[in-house]
Parts: sequence; C-alpha cells; structure tokens
Amino acid sequence: MSDFDDINARGLVLVGCGRMGGAMLKGWLARGLQADAVTVIDPKLAPEWQDRGLRVNAPLPESPAVLVLAVKPQMMADALGELPVLRDTLVVSVAAGTTIATYEAAFPGAPVVRVMPNTPAAIGQGISALIGNPAATAAHLALAEALMAAVGRVVRLEREEQMDAVTGLSGSGPAYVFHLIEALAAAGAAQGLPAALALDLARMTVAGAGALAVDADEDPAVLRENVTSPGGTTAAGLKILMDPATGLPPLMARTVAAATERGRELGRSAT
Repeated sequence: MSDFDDINARGLVLVGCGRMGGAMLKGWLARGLQADAVTVIDPKLAPEWQDRGLRVNAPLPESPAVLVLAVKPQMMADALGELPVLRDTLVVSVAAGTTIATYEAAFPGAPVVRVMPNTPAAIGQGISALIGNPAATAAHLALAEALMAAVGRVVRLEREEQMDAVTGLSGSGPAYVFHLIEALAAAGAAQGLPAALALDLARMTVAGAGALAVDADEDPAVLRENVTSPGGTTAAGLKILMDPATGLPPLMARTVAAATERGRELGRSAT
C-alpha cells in the first residue's frame, strides 16, 4: 500500500510547476504517484513535462484528494481567483508569506496545510516545515508530510506565526549559503589563488562541512572547536568572523530578521 493510493484514485492538482513544483512532482512520481492522476495547471509549463502522461491545463477533477499551490506569493491572488471551490480536498500551499486565513477564505471549511520547503528539494535534500489549520486532521497532516518527504526532511511547527521565521532561516537560507561560497571564493582569489580554483575550494568546503554537520552527532559549536587549534590559522580567521559587533553573528541575525519581516509583509498584503 502506497502513501499515494487515495491520490492515485481521486487525483492531485498542482498549480505552478516551476522549480519547486517540478522538484516535488519528480519526487512524487518516483515514489509511486501515477502521472495520469496529476493535473498540472501552468500556462508556461516547461518542455520536460510535456508528453509525460500528466493532465496538463485540463479541467480539474470534481473532488481531488489534494490541491497543491506552488505559485509565487505575488501570483497567489490571481491563482486562487481562477480555482473553483473544491469539496473534501486537502489544500497544501508552499508559497511564502500567504497565510492560512487567505486559503480558508478561498476554500471555506477545507483542511489547509501551509508548508515552507527550500530549494535543495530539487535534489531531494530539502527541509520543509508545515502547519495545518483546525480542519486539518492527523491524516491530512500525515499526507502532507508524505508529500513533502519526497523531497527531503519534514518538521512540524506549533504555531503559524513561526512560519515567517522558517522562511527567513531555511526558506531563504540557501541563497545565504550560495553567497557565502561567492564570498569565500573571492577572498581566496584576493590572496592569490586562481579564481576557478578558489571557487572549487569554496564549493567543496561548504558542501563537505554541511554534510559533516548533518551526519555528525556533535553540536556545530563542538565541530568548530575540533578544527580550531589555539593560536592557529583557523583561530585567526574566527577572531574576525565571530566578532560580536562586526562579525557573522550580528550580520546573520539582521539577515534572517529582514527576511522574516518581509514574510510578514507578504502575509499582510495578501489579506
């Protein structure tokens, strides 16, 4: 028995099949979701999804098991305005900022699960946080979790208000890490390394350290201490990076706070 048996019988509607929607769809199909059970609504659907057995821009099933909304927050109002009122359908949103109340207004009485994944979902290494409304039962939450587990780990939140912080941390976080790689590479080149070599070193250093942080049992602070010899080169670099006034901690605090506040703004503008 598959997690997707009910979906295969009743259907899944995916509104928006860009990077995130496409990543999720790949994971679902790999885990047993039947292509002909999926209705994709996307006027600019990528060629890779053509002729795959999907129902593309077709009429919606009368009562699909799940409706997944994977459009950009700025497009959500238009997308909701084009959808019919669905009965007995789990509504799952992966859009930043758009609140559960917005979906409850569009789909009165429907179970709603709001999710924030991140872009490593494209390679099955994402992490998603989710929370449901009062109409979402344990079975609905389990189904949403099974859908998101196809592209990485899943955690559950206690309150919807936490979603903005999740967006600021893990939702936007990959971009911060990519910029860290850029900055490391530029710093290495400034010290005399060829640019291509500096970039390769920076990429693999971040990738390897990230993998070690995930796989190791120790706290990241312990891992940091393990590679920091007193008076050594790492200690010299960390003295700059860990400066309480100008180093990484206050900079990252401002970064995540700015992204979190932008998430709140998007939520307010959508209501």
